[in-house]
Amino acid sequence: MNRPTRATATALALLGALSLTACTGGGLPDKGAAKAPATADPASRSDLRPFYGQGLAWTDCATDGYECARLTVPLDYARPGNGRTFVLPVARATATGPGKRVGSLVFNPGGPGAAGASSLEEGMDEAFGAAARARFDIVGFDPRGVGGSVPALTCEPAEEETETETEEKEPTAEEDEAPEGIAPLYPRTEADRSAAAAGARTAAEDCEKHSGPILRHVGTDDAARDLDVLRAALGERKLTYLGWSYGTSLGTSYAEQFPRRVRAMVLDGAIDPSLDWRQRVLSQSAGFRRSVDDYAERCAEIAGDSCPGRTPGEIRALIERLYQRAEREPLPVAEGSTYAEYGGMDATAVLDAVSMAMYTPEDQWEPLSEALREADRGDATKLGALGDEESDAEDTGTDTTEEGTDTAEGAAEGEEKEDGTPDVPDVPADNSDAALTAVNCLDVPHPRSVRPYWDALAPADQAAGVYGTAGVTAELTCRDWPSGERRPHKVAAEGVAPVLVVGTTGDPSTPYAEAVSLAEQFPAGMLLTYEGLGHTAYGRGDACVTAKVDAYLVKLERVAPGATCRAERNKDQDQGQS
Repeated sequence: MNRPTRATATALALLGALSLTACTGGGLPDKGAAKAPATADPASRSDLRPFYGQGLAWTDCATDGYECARLTVPLDYARPGNGRTFVLPVARATATGPGKRVGSLVFNPGGPGAAGASSLEEGMDEAFGAAARARFDIVGFDPRGVGGSVPALTCEPAEEETETETEEKEPTAEEDEAPEGIAPLYPRTEADRSAAAAGARTAAEDCEKHSGPILRHVGTDDAARDLDVLRAALGERKLTYLGWSYGTSLGTSYAEQFPRRVRAMVLDGAIDPSLDWRQRVLSQSAGFRRSVDDYAERCAEIAGDSCPGRTPGEIRALIERLYQRAEREPLPVAEGSTYAEYGGMDATAVLDAVSMAMYTPEDQWEPLSEALREADRGDATKLGALGDEESDAEDTGTDTTEEGTDTAEGAAEGEEKEDGTPDVPDVPADNSDAALTAVNCLDVPHPRSVRPYWDALAPADQAAGVYGTAGVTAELTCRDWPSGERRPHKVAAEGVAPVLVVGTTGDPSTPYAEAVSLAEQFPAGMLLTYEGLGHTAYGRGDACVTAKVDAYLVKLERVAPGATCRAERNKDQDQGQS
């Protein structure tokens, strides 16, 4: 899914973890999408033939019941024969009904920065319906630069570097002006804005320093080309694919580059490629604000007696009170808390915790409620721990010192190893934060001047309050990022098979309006609406969504215009649904 980092929870309109229904349920008319440019079959290029001709050597994964392999793809598709490569982990859960097997179903769990191979080993195949699991091998892979990819992204200085860098680095003009203290959610003063800009520049410089050799090669368009190499290595003539959240961007890019190689494609939690950076911030931050309002309105229904207020107004006031307190002074936490070393939870950390809890209300609203109540009483330890369990679940756990995945520790940055892969030193086991920033910034053009960001603050505040202003500020890192070639655009995928877009009306991270727009942009695009709360729909136990998505994946059964699945609370209101 489209997961925010602790530092950028509401900034991820750029784009990047999953209830029982009645339903109504083929395809929509051609929307007149622009023609995709004609391109030669990449597999026919002599310099790409070795990659397209490779087979996957499957062995047992460390986790019983799964098989693992590695896929080699070129670092730079413009120069695939130069010997520089990414080696990507791949994992599969074989079809439970092999006699009825249709083929391979490749998925991307989101992010950007989520590792598909380790996600599968952690049980991601259980998110698929029984019909899909029976007929397909479920296949996950780590995108280039992510998780167990070799090389992989990192923006973190090595521990031994930190002290030296602190001593030697000359402060920039922005840093000279930057005051000490807590960063506000809405930087209004020149001093606050200088501090925000300086911090963003430092973050970008760290990524350039530690991942420079690969930083320009981790964009979504290149990852989509890797997906086609994977399709060939799996022995599939056409791709069957399901992408959640950021995975919809990856799927859209694949459909645009290889429209006639799509057998079936499900895009759940859609990202509209026609939005620019500012439109994306406003879209997603408004989604989070609506979801927090939903939490206040429907807390008692889902979290019961644990709600931190008796009325929606009391809940909203409590959350606002915590933001204001945390802007003055970090909220206290226990000694063992993740935030203890920072002196407690600042306003951004509090906002991140609240925002993250909007993803799966059925799992997260009750612990959020208890944590908010305790934080209001003076102890934010539980609030700070809300993301720990999720971080543990998302941690790839990949040991990059295994055979064939040497780390670059101790090597000079920018050098190449004997296998041709560029060295990137000291990559953490979970590098999702670095990958999220790298892919988002590379994929979407950003202004180089700070002025457009400051100009966006007031509209963001009006549209989404602190969720909007914090989102704009978090985009500053991309100001100093390498530029990619992608631009906001309408989908151009002439000849693609009917694509199924799934949109959740109460989605905080990928707002429903983007699903509507994306479905309209695909030729013969189909939209399945889930009237419910939380991020994405398929894989969260909704019987209606599962049935319709599985019927499409297995039998290519099209979804009718206006198809809607409704959450359990609305079931009694429905009549005549299929």
